[in-house]
Amino acid sequence: MTDNIFATSVFFRLAIGGDDLGAFHTCSGMGAEVEIETYAEGGNNGFTWQLPGRVNWTNITLTRPVTADTVKIGRWLDETLKRVERKDGEIVALRPDLTPIISWQVFGIVPVRWQGPSFDPSSSEPAVETLEIAHEGLRPS
Repeated sequence: MTDNIFATSVFFRLAIGGDDLGAFHTCSGMGAEVEIETYAEGGNNGFTWQLPGRVNWTNITLTRPVTADTVKIGRWLDETLKRVERKDGEIVALRPDLTPIISWQVFGIVPVRWQGPSFDPSSSEPAVETLEIAHEGLRPS
């Protein structure tokens, strides 16, 4: 019997360079695109060769309501702005009870953008922060 567990209500824990930056509610943009070069071989009129080239990794965007972990993002950004150093990290998809579903190793992480919260006392929406990171590749671990 196959155990089908679907990731419906999920949190994502982000760690960079061994530092746990906390849990996020959304994680988007994990993907890659392979550039394809075409080569028309002389005398071969039946098809064109499709040769894989560079891999382009898409930026990953994580969002969450502002929590005490927001300070951890601020520290990491401050550290990185003083001395840019690509660090490896990990994103772990967690069930609501915080047990892991799957994790990805993310290589060569650098920050692209951090968007802080907008505080509006007339709105009942939580204050949300967004972190966008670039990387050199990822793989399930």
